[in-house]
Amino acid sequence: MAKAEELKFSKSHEWVLFDEDKVKIGLSDYAQDQLGDIVFIDLPDEGDDVTKGESFADIESVKAVSEAYSPLTGTVIAINEELMDSPELINSAPLDSWLIEVEGVEEIEDLLSAEEYKTFCEESEEA
Repeated sequence: MAKAEELKFSKSHEWVLFDEDKVKIGLSDYAQDQLGDIVFIDLPDEGDDVTKGESFADIESVKAVSEAYSPLTGTVIAINEELMDSPELINSAPLDSWLIEVEGVEEIEDLLSAEEYKTFCEESEEA
């Protein structure tokens, strides 16, 4: 299980876990809470490129359909197949339920620490 302190976060509410030359990307606890019960997820294919700031997945909840935005640029080397059959795992364990694994990573300078992200979410709630 990933601990929030080990993760970096984007302002579009995705988390990033660095593991040597590759990273896993998932949805933050804040994002899954805002979405509500997730019922379907559409992920990219292995070999697809993801670009920082662009959508890479569609996430359908009982409330709405939303997009996940890539917090960095790279190439997808794996998708979490388990989520294809059980997307609700994102709700029950968002920090364990990675969406994609990426290598060849670029453009990581805008990521927030867990503490910075917590402050960002609190300020968003107040606005």
